[in-house]
Amino acid sequence: MAERAGVSIKTVSNVVNGYPHVSPETRLRVEAAIAELRYRPNLSARNLRQGRSGVIALALPDLAIPYFAELATRVIAAADQRGWTVLIDQTQGDRAKERLVVSGIRAHLIDGLLFSPLALTGGDLAARVDSTPMVLLGERVGRSPYDHVAVDNVAAAEEATAHLVQLGRRRIAAIGAQKAAAGVTARLRLRGFRHALAKAGLTEHAVAHVAAFHRADGATAMAGLLTGSPAGPPDAVFCFNDTLALGALRTLLARGIRVPDDIALIGFDDIEDGRYATPALTTVAPDKSQIADVAVDLLASRLSGTAAQPKELVAGHRLIVRESTLH
Repeated sequence: MAERAGVSIKTVSNVVNGYPHVSPETRLRVEAAIAELRYRPNLSARNLRQGRSGVIALALPDLAIPYFAELATRVIAAADQRGWTVLIDQTQGDRAKERLVVSGIRAHLIDGLLFSPLALTGGDLAARVDSTPMVLLGERVGRSPYDHVAVDNVAAAEEATAHLVQLGRRRIAAIGAQKAAAGVTARLRLRGFRHALAKAGLTEHAVAHVAAFHRADGATAMAGLLTGSPAGPPDAVFCFNDTLALGALRTLLARGIRVPDDIALIGFDDIEDGRYATPALTTVAPDKSQIADVAVDLLASRLSGTAAQPKELVAGHRLIVRESTLH
C-alpha cells in the first residue's frame, strides 16, 4: 500500500491511525490506495500492540427508560468509529452496584469506562483506587477528578416551563419530583420549573412525586393531580421525562380530557415514542449524539495520554414543540 501511494510505511500508519500531521494531498493519496486495495486495519493486532483490549464499558441506570437505550445506541456508534466494542452494564441506580462499577471489578476486561451514576456520593468517587480511565455522564456527584459530560437540566426545565407560561397557562403542575438521594436529575429539573414560575410571578399548582421515571408512575401521578388538588386540575403539566409524560397522557385520554385543549403536556428527553404518540409530545431534546461523541472523545484522550485537567462539558438541548402543547 505504501508503494501504491508513493509514501513510507510510517506515513500510511499515520493516516490509518488518524494522526493530524499529514498533508491533505498525502492523506488523499493514501486513502485512495486504501480504497483501491480494500485494506482493513487489524484492530485486534493494533490493540494487542498497545496493550489494550479494544473494549470499553458503558454503565447506565435503567435501560427500560428509552433515553438511556437511545444514548447507548449513540455511544456504540461513536465507539465503533474507533474500532471499540462496548460492554453495557445496568445499575438500577443502586449504590452497591454503582460502587462495584467504579471499583475496577472488570478492569481486566476494559480499557475505559463511561458511567452515569445516580446513587454514588462524592466520597465514593474520591475513594476510588482503580486507575481505569473514566468519564462521567449525567449529573455530577460532588467534585471529582474525572471528565464529565452533562445537560444543563435547570436551564432546560426552565425553558420547558416558560413555554407553558407563554401559552397563557397559569395552573402549571409538575410530575417527577423525587426525595431519594438518587433523584439528582429530578431535583435539578424541579429547580428549573420553579425558576420559570417565579420569573412569571406564578406559584406551582402542584408537584407530584414519583418512585421512578416510568410510564406507570406518570399515569398514577396524573390521576392524583386530577383529583387531589383543592384548586382543581392543572391546565398544564411539565413531566420530568417523556416516559412519565406518556403515562400521564394515557390517563388524560382515558378520562376524556383533551390535550392540549384542557391540559397542555410537555416532557423531557425527545425519545422516539414521543414523536409517534397521539398527540405528538412536546419535549426538551438533549443532544444525545453530542453527549456520546464528546464522552467517547474524552475517553480516547485519556487512553492516549493527551488529556490534561479534567473537563466539565455541557451538551446542548432544544425545545421541540409538538401537538401536546400546540394545536
